[in-house]
Amino acid sequence: IWIFHGFYAEEVLVGNLATMSTSERIKAIQKMPETMKKKREIRNKVLKEITKKSRHHSTQFSGCTQCLQGAVVSLRRFGNTLSEYFHLLWFWHETLKIIGAKFGTSVLSYFIFLKWLLTFNIFSFLINFSFITVPQFVAAEPNNLSFIGLELFTGAGYFQQTVLYYGFYTNATISKIENGPSYNMQLAYIFTVGMYFVICFLILLFSMAKSFHRNFINPQTYSGNASKLLCTWDFNITNEKAVKLKQKNLSTQIKEDLTEVSREVLNFSVTERVVLIVIHLVSWIASLGTAVAACAGVYFLSINNLKLFVKGHKNDLESQAAMLVLPIVASLLNAFIPFFYSWLGQLEKFQTPGHRVYVTIIRNIVLKISIVGILCYYWINIVSASESQCWETLVGQDIYRLVLVDFIFCLLGSFFGEFLRRIIGTTVCVSLGPPEFDIGRNVLDLIYAQTLTWIGILFSPLLPGIQMISFFIVFYVKKVSLMMNCQPPRKVWRTAQMTTSFTFLLFFPSFVGVLSVIGVTVWRLKPSEECGPFRGLPSMYAAVSKWIKILENYTASKWVVWIYHNLITSVLFFFILSTVALIITYLYWQIIKGRKTVTKLLRKQILN
Repeated sequence: IWIFHGFYAEEVLVGNLATMSTSERIKAIQKMPETMKKKREIRNKVLKEITKKSRHHSTQFSGCTQCLQGAVVSLRRFGNTLSEYFHLLWFWHETLKIIGAKFGTSVLSYFIFLKWLLTFNIFSFLINFSFITVPQFVAAEPNNLSFIGLELFTGAGYFQQTVLYYGFYTNATISKIENGPSYNMQLAYIFTVGMYFVICFLILLFSMAKSFHRNFINPQTYSGNASKLLCTWDFNITNEKAVKLKQKNLSTQIKEDLTEVSREVLNFSVTERVVLIVIHLVSWIASLGTAVAACAGVYFLSINNLKLFVKGHKNDLESQAAMLVLPIVASLLNAFIPFFYSWLGQLEKFQTPGHRVYVTIIRNIVLKISIVGILCYYWINIVSASESQCWETLVGQDIYRLVLVDFIFCLLGSFFGEFLRRIIGTTVCVSLGPPEFDIGRNVLDLIYAQTLTWIGILFSPLLPGIQMISFFIVFYVKKVSLMMNCQPPRKVWRTAQMTTSFTFLLFFPSFVGVLSVIGVTVWRLKPSEECGPFRGLPSMYAAVSKWIKILENYTASKWVVWIYHNLITSVLFFFILSTVALIITYLYWQIIKGRKTVTKLLRKQILN
């Protein structure tokens, strides 16, 4: 009787749901206190009931209407099925969950940052390929150079006459049909690159503001200790593997929060404090001196390489191998000096692992950005004034080699820095144990690679596609190396603010520095006379000024001319915009301080 009663009640429920509208039915099913599996069964029965009713009334409709209703029902079923399995298609969703559960949010923040950079490069590649590369295929001339295979490492030779580099692109207006629509490659090139950097600027600002609000202004909303313990569990989880993963993830988060609350403050004597200050001072002097020496070596090596290329640029094996000297030396410096910085961090006794990570990150960013700065100075002031027929392509080749060799060294670093370290720590010197994942060094490797990609977009439009493939491979290599070679952090610590720090470092000094380099290149430097879309112009930006003069003759385009003269080229407009931005930032900071003060007072009242 009870079984019959339950079956009858379910049939009544299905009938009632079938009479509702789509939105009402979805809300009613969501509010049911049932498991996800049961809800899906009820929803499928409701869809079958709707299909039966539509067939029952089919005699009242024409054949066209029946087909339309059948298509609507089929699309609805397809949409529901797609929504069920969409979480399976979510990019590395399960992988990130496993990493967070086993190694905590500190290591997880690296992989989230890597995934975020990958989406940046996918977006950049699609824009450049669609608006710059595809039109160039229409006007492309055949490549007469032979491919020997070594070009994959050097980026020279056969690749010089391809869409990979700036020098191959035409300066003509592309038109497939006579008297038909035309495509101005000069405007397409500069506007595509310019709009991409504007979009990146807005995305970085939004990401920093969102992360700052989540982790600094109102962190308890997202990581409340009581809510994690009492309200976090999802009772719709029925899969045994998912339950264990959720338990482990929740356990790691609670450990991190408890460590943050019960953090011990180390008390040192006066003598110990003096010794620590001396150690910190010596460590900073050593780190800065190493960075200066590395920059000097890169600069003098760059000068010698340029002399070699200008004297005689041949395609023999010796000349091809000489091209790899600069990127190999730069990558060696970027690979081994951070290990020295990590060793310095272990000598210094920081109160928390977070302090050591942040100090290591600062030292690494000084090193890597200094090397990139020296290279930019070399490209802008020396290469652009050289006797090279197409200095933009020469810069693009340099950046291509730097990106490729840096990717190879990143893979080798996972093998020698983590795999061999695990072998030594588990067999030769057991007291060392398996290594921990070096967050600071790995994050700075990503920022360095992304900085090179942003600089290289102007000289090699397809470089984001190469970086996209390298980041994709790096994610899986780092994931496998992490699971096989590394151990979870010995001291569990919460890194809610680390993602904000990563985004800020990507914005400044990385992105701001790139904008400075691109700005000088576009506004100040004279393009090559024999190659590229801006050949024959005094600067790349002159193409925009030339276009504006043409628009002045058309009445319908007067508004574009007005915006150009009164906003884009107006110093007063940018001064007012900067002032408003500073005022908003100041008010925002005052609100943050006020909210923090109120929070402290409330905590004191609660404790009292």
